[in-house]
Amino acid sequence: MGIFSSDKTYIGVDIGTSSIKIVELASKGNSVVLENYGFSENKVTDKTNRKLDVAYSAKTINRICKKAGILSKNAVASLPTFSVFSSAINLSNVPEKALDSAVRWEAKKIIPLPLSEMVLDWKKIHTGGKSKHNNIKILVTAAPRTLVNDYIEIFKEAQINLLNLETETFSLVRSLLGNDKSTLMIVELGASTADIFIVNNSIPMLNRSIDVGGMNITKVISEKLNIDLEKSEQFKHDLGINSLGANSAGAVPDAILEVISPILNEINYAMNLFKNKNGLDVEKIILSGGSALLSDLANYLSKQLNKTVILGNPWHRVLYKPELKTILDEVGSRMSVAVGLAMREIG
Repeated sequence: MGIFSSDKTYIGVDIGTSSIKIVELASKGNSVVLENYGFSENKVTDKTNRKLDVAYSAKTINRICKKAGILSKNAVASLPTFSVFSSAINLSNVPEKALDSAVRWEAKKIIPLPLSEMVLDWKKIHTGGKSKHNNIKILVTAAPRTLVNDYIEIFKEAQINLLNLETETFSLVRSLLGNDKSTLMIVELGASTADIFIVNNSIPMLNRSIDVGGMNITKVISEKLNIDLEKSEQFKHDLGINSLGANSAGAVPDAILEVISPILNEINYAMNLFKNKNGLDVEKIILSGGSALLSDLANYLSKQLNKTVILGNPWHRVLYKPELKTILDEVGSRMSVAVGLAMREIG
């Protein structure tokens, strides 16, 4: 729960394992307008630390805001997917006044940690049956209380009002899908993880996460070409994946394909699991995250999966100055979560 402000300008803050991204959006009439954006440019390193550094994160947020000219003090932040438990549960014949206790009872069965150590949230996502209490589908999310407290401390130290915390999944749905109600998959490719979400009717129905990300590719390039990580990172974004099939030559392309292989396998597994459980096919796959910018990755995945795969565009419902289009297209993929977060309070 957050504190509502009459201020019509909000910032979305995405604290990742390797960088922090911030987007400032304003509500003007019926439009969402980009005010400012910024992100930290951390030195490329093969070490990723999932433990939050409160003081460092607060200083980095303030530094980004100052450098980018971000003025709003009202923020929404995201909780990392790998730290949040999410599942859909079914309840039958439960009256409205008993829903909360029923959800908590069921949550105890599926959440691997004691509920006393978690911050639990839930929402109804589907009601069916002959009576309104006959069959209710609930989306349950739970985050470690210590993690939530760390986020609260970060924004206290940064002297920014933390209005809400939400999982990355909902932010991505908001920024990338808009009003699209079809069955879609979002693949968020970060520095250290690949997070996979299947969304139906704008509701996340299946979440999976694996410890393979852009840094794995960067390290492979560094080792094969004997160059430092910063040069490898640049090489990675310049390298074309589309021509790196069975006939590709050279150790680097083959090694990169080996890194991508677990992501492909996980995508296939998630699609099959979802279809077997729900009888629905994924219609399209949307790529997001900084590593989604790997050249020709969407085309390569499309051929391998026999699905339409596109790079997500978080700016498609945001107004901005035309002269910014080129740079926003370049950074858009890594800003998707932050855009969705800022949109939350604007509605």
